[in-house]
Amino acid sequence: MTDTRIAPGATLGIVGGGQLGRMIALAAAHHGLKVHVFAPDADSPAFDVAARHTCAAYDDEAALAAFAASVDVVTYEFENIPRATAEVLARHAPLHPNADALATTQDRLSEKEFVNGLGIPTAPFRAVDTPDDLARAFEVIGLPAVLKTRRFGYDGKGQRMIREPGQGEGAAIFAEFGGAPLILEGFVPFEREVSVVAARGADGSFAAFDLCENEHRNHILAVTRVPAQGVSPETAREAVRIARSIADALDYVGVLAVEMFLVRDGGERLVVNEIAPRVHNSGHWTIEGALSSQFEQHVRAVCSWPLGDAARVGGLPCEMHNLIGDEVDAWPALLAEPGAHLHLYGKGEARPGRKMGHVTRLKS
Repeated sequence: MTDTRIAPGATLGIVGGGQLGRMIALAAAHHGLKVHVFAPDADSPAFDVAARHTCAAYDDEAALAAFAASVDVVTYEFENIPRATAEVLARHAPLHPNADALATTQDRLSEKEFVNGLGIPTAPFRAVDTPDDLARAFEVIGLPAVLKTRRFGYDGKGQRMIREPGQGEGAAIFAEFGGAPLILEGFVPFEREVSVVAARGADGSFAAFDLCENEHRNHILAVTRVPAQGVSPETAREAVRIARSIADALDYVGVLAVEMFLVRDGGERLVVNEIAPRVHNSGHWTIEGALSSQFEQHVRAVCSWPLGDAARVGGLPCEMHNLIGDEVDAWPALLAEPGAHLHLYGKGEARPGRKMGHVTRLKS
């Protein structure tokens, strides 16, 4: 059998230069790997911690080919790169996760069809390509419902809650979304939002971190608590089973997150909301809180190394708080706080809604 392991001293290519790429690069350096980052923005935070970087557009095929030829394996830090970009990279270097997994998860319609095809529940949904489609979707889905762009949405962008008839009338709402392909999703009356962050290796090995509970403010993740509270052990195991089923079906290599709603309607059940084909904000607590962080696990998986131990350190519960916008100005107090683990992402301007860093606290 051909040995596909990437040896220490080799170069990991990372597409995308944000904080996730930065933290992957730091984990790779910890294991003796060099890192080359490809991103279009000159002020990308990951550039600061990489041995090399290429600043070029994602549709620059010559730059992509040269980048891929300079590394031993390629991964990406976020899902909104074009599939064509992934396919160019894969022609020149091993790419993990694969381009099919990327394509499935970056379109909300194909993602939900894929998840339902595995027998896993999601919110009810309908594709919406015209104003007439929207009217028919309302008849089937009912209200309240959430109208979303099929692609390129995150942190609440590209979506709108519709609670009453008349709020989502035909041509006007299409103009609001710029004519992009849409999906209408039925509102799920959830009690809390939870997620599983897990790693899968090329050999099918799998390691999941404990189920997280996530609190959003203004559609942006504010706090992650682990383990999730008020969830039965059976439901927590089912969440991991769902994540593994998804990862196996995608032939996934790397870390992914599966975001779910916990619903109580005479029982306790899970509804899948989204799949993130990458390391995830709700897994940042693992840097201090788990024996192997999500970033280390991702490096291990894409390099065909054995996965690490995903158990919590000492079995301790912990909380991760995002520092959003000017919340980062509290950094002196956080540095002075015993037991607080501060991570700053090296971004310049602290704009409203921008993730500037995070702080993790392990609870005794």
